[in-house]
Amino acid sequence: MTLALFKKELDTIDTRSLVDKVEDRLVNLLMERKLSVGDVIPKEMELAETLGVSRTVIREALTRLRILGLIESKKKKGSVITSPDLFGMMAKSLNPHILDEDTLKEIFEIRLVLEIGMADLLFHRITKEDIQQLKNIVADEPPVTQYHLFNVEHEIAFHGKLYEISNNLTLKKFQKMLLPVFDYVHHSGLLKKQSLLKTFVSHKELVDILEHGDPEKFRNGMRSHLENHFARIFE
Repeated sequence: MTLALFKKELDTIDTRSLVDKVEDRLVNLLMERKLSVGDVIPKEMELAETLGVSRTVIREALTRLRILGLIESKKKKGSVITSPDLFGMMAKSLNPHILDEDTLKEIFEIRLVLEIGMADLLFHRITKEDIQQLKNIVADEPPVTQYHLFNVEHEIAFHGKLYEISNNLTLKKFQKMLLPVFDYVHHSGLLKKQSLLKTFVSHKELVDILEHGDPEKFRNGMRSHLENHFARIFE
């Protein structure tokens, strides 16, 4: 056997602990039984017998599922399936100071994709009161020039309002979770500070599109508005 083949066979060895494997098997088992939110999961003893492991291993695997928010303990019922907080655990680990540069930039790209893609939601749910609030937000912003760099406070106020208008709770939670990352990236020097930037669609022009335009015009406007963000990431 050659050294390369030996290394390849070593790479295929499952090095996960027994608890890791049982945790995965438990999730699959709950799916196979088509349990949904509020359903009671089998007792520890039944799970131990079904999976052929000790109750200690089952107990540790269940603890992990509780931490992930997949199950919770209910008095007189035992453990039940619950709807997890999708971003709760992620938010705890999303500290921009401990993320590498590539990860920070990719998270920043997610923000750009979301805001270009939320046009239909905005036009479906925006009100006259929302339009007026957006006008108030952008009233004091400076005019856009080729030497204009994004002001973080203006960005957060304007784009935060767009997420609010979307009336999508999960989207708003996601945006709130990413705010510290946006702020860090803006101030960290990771974005290339070009001396001459392309003139782009301003917040005020985006408000005008929201008031008088349509989703496609808004998508194009937002794409133009964020063009310098993309340039400062990719060039």
